[in-house]
Amino acid sequence: MGTGYQRILLKLSGEALMGNLAYGIDPAIVHNIAEQVAEVVEGGIQAAIVVGGGNIFRGVKGAAAGMDRATADYIGMIATVMNAMTLQDALEQIDVPTRVQTAIAMQEVAEPYIRRRAMRHLEKGRVVIFGAGSGNPFFTTDTTAALRAAEINADVIFKATKVDGVYDSDPKTNPEAKRYESLTYQHVLAQELQVMDSTAIALCKDNDIPILVFDLSVKGNIRRAVMGESVGTVVGGSCEIK
Repeated sequence: MGTGYQRILLKLSGEALMGNLAYGIDPAIVHNIAEQVAEVVEGGIQAAIVVGGGNIFRGVKGAAAGMDRATADYIGMIATVMNAMTLQDALEQIDVPTRVQTAIAMQEVAEPYIRRRAMRHLEKGRVVIFGAGSGNPFFTTDTTAALRAAEINADVIFKATKVDGVYDSDPKTNPEAKRYESLTYQHVLAQELQVMDSTAIALCKDNDIPILVFDLSVKGNIRRAVMGESVGTVVGGSCEIK
């Protein structure tokens, strides 16, 4: 496959797994994601996944409702493991070998996160799904994606969303909103564009990891992104703002 990407990290929000449901997991959506991941793995690309938990429980909302923030975040991390195991099952159903690694020990259902072991799994063609965030409260799964991408030497982060890139304003409310083809990390931070949180962007900037923001709902977009087709917005150190 085409771009020089050998190892990608796919960041999925929990919300991406629920489709049009009010909460929870839509099996059809999960199957679609698994098929798209299988397509790139069969093409020889190593793939890791970081998944959020917002479709089950969101720490920030729990804290806003009066719960202790750290406790709420830990519950959110456990929710991400449920999503990771669901993705694992969907991938294994179509014969893609996977491993779930968690930052909070759950040895009965998943391996602990061990960097060298994760990299070895990737080298052997297994998809590694990272659950339980970074294992620390007050950090998002976006930041976890940037951290894990740096740790495993990923070539790029694919940030899967429900829109086809990064806009200068909300395209849902502003029909004149302009979509960027490419952006610098600095511009994203200065304009507070909703790509990933600022900690995640800073980590990517420091480690020179490009971020591709694209629409997951268009089938085949992960393969197109790997092939270098223009399917969203690229954020990177050598990018121009256009």
